[in-house]
Amino acid sequence: MLGLMQSQPLLISSLIDFAERHHGEAEIVSRRVEGDIHRYTWKDVARRSRQVANALDGTGLLFSDRVATLAWNGYRHLELYFGVSGSGRVLHTINPRLHPDQIAWIANHAEDQVLCFDTTFLPLVQAVHARCPGIKLYVAMCEADKLPQDSGVPNLVSYEAWIGAQPTGYEWPVFDENSASSICYTSGTTGNPKAALYSHRSTTLHAYAAALPDVMCLSARDAILPVVPMFHVNAWGIPYSAAMVGSKLVFPGPAMDGKSIYELLESEKVTYAAGVPTVWQMLLGHMKPNNLRFSTLKRTVIGGSACPPAMITAFNDEYGVEVLHAWGMTEMSPLGTLCTLKNKHLDLPAAEKMKIRLKQGRAIYGVDMKIVAEDGGELPWDGTASGDLYVKGPWVVREYFKGEGGDPLVNGWFPTGDVATINAEGYMQITDRSKDVIKSGGEWISSIDVENIAVAHPAVAMAACVGMKHPKWDERPIVAVVRKPGSEVSREELLKFYEGKTAKWQIPDDVVFVDAIPIGATGKMLKTRLREMLKDYKLPGT
Repeated sequence: MLGLMQSQPLLISSLIDFAERHHGEAEIVSRRVEGDIHRYTWKDVARRSRQVANALDGTGLLFSDRVATLAWNGYRHLELYFGVSGSGRVLHTINPRLHPDQIAWIANHAEDQVLCFDTTFLPLVQAVHARCPGIKLYVAMCEADKLPQDSGVPNLVSYEAWIGAQPTGYEWPVFDENSASSICYTSGTTGNPKAALYSHRSTTLHAYAAALPDVMCLSARDAILPVVPMFHVNAWGIPYSAAMVGSKLVFPGPAMDGKSIYELLESEKVTYAAGVPTVWQMLLGHMKPNNLRFSTLKRTVIGGSACPPAMITAFNDEYGVEVLHAWGMTEMSPLGTLCTLKNKHLDLPAAEKMKIRLKQGRAIYGVDMKIVAEDGGELPWDGTASGDLYVKGPWVVREYFKGEGGDPLVNGWFPTGDVATINAEGYMQITDRSKDVIKSGGEWISSIDVENIAVAHPAVAMAACVGMKHPKWDERPIVAVVRKPGSEVSREELLKFYEGKTAKWQIPDDVVFVDAIPIGATGKMLKTRLREMLKDYKLPGT
């Protein structure tokens, strides 16, 4: 017997309709490429998203055709999120930090037909357009009088001219909720990127889950600053969740430095912010020497890579901002876990709470996870056993676009490539990437633990731990370190700093000082490139 409830597909268009009807007056604030501040409301987003849909119809794009973006976080990008997917096309957010060769490959692989770009990225478009024959329209996201002249880019129009002449009325089509809504490519450091193809259903369910109190805890009372780029796994789904709950949104545009972010946080009374550790490192680096404080910021979610303990301590203890440690990946839309305390933890001493906060957190409803040994057997949730992390759920990838890489699942589970522990209360902690974990004398050493201790030293700005071949122990850890400007620390001082903080055999064998650690397109350290930099390095005594 079937239930007797109405059947309504979960479509992205329903999110913008809801935001317009119930939260139409809530503000969307954007720092534009031009440097000025733009303001309007969810009602305006909905109106202009319908104009985007009409413009796409006029271009002759068919259902499921791909529309690409090369754009910062801003109001026009937001309109494309809803106008493209709502009309049945597929939004393809391209990471502009990738190499032009990769961008051209990705655009062709996705079969993009329209590319909308912020004028900042005109040089990128000029570098790739000749290699992207499938793109028939280029849209510069600017006013008509700001359209780049003599750019050499064919079929170039301004965004405002493109949508400005379109009617504001549009009947959003109704279709299967499993239809594709957007596509994001992984930032793989080896080989070509692979694409996760999200559906309307998976995106809407993810938006519900992200807004839950034990996840991001979003509401109409929040002003949200997503520093995480809209080209990085759809800004962790925040634009969809914000429409669902009617939050105010504040977009930073291209100004991602600590001073600019701080000014937006304060001037727009932001209560909630989201980004990767490197962004918050710049923010704290601006605040401390200038003796600045937050007046409204209450929570920040930090993900993309492990958050150093010193950063959690700074936000929590010095500035009164709760840090929500998160974990996920492109293949998971991206949220998998988020670290919030349970009721039983609230009265624990600060040091015990910190041990919990350093973990990546508990699974969100909709995500199941397990840790697996080398022999494929499932490991216990005891907080000690460490194994490969597997996940499954309604917003976890089943296969990659066009079948790249074959079937990624193992008995219905997706292998994340992370090594983790899970304790009896369900708190998961990433101990390493499977390719980065260091095996020394038959024992595993977590590169993340080694890095966290180094970054806790007051003279260290950044640290990356890698394993080096050793004739006796197989591998031994070394740590590459970038000193803070104006600070000094010697190899001997830093190695001594490890004493008492970890087992003696887990202390790195050496410290290598470098000017910079290579960072990838999503703000993560590129250890493959670091290893290339250190290819001639020899461990002491070998």
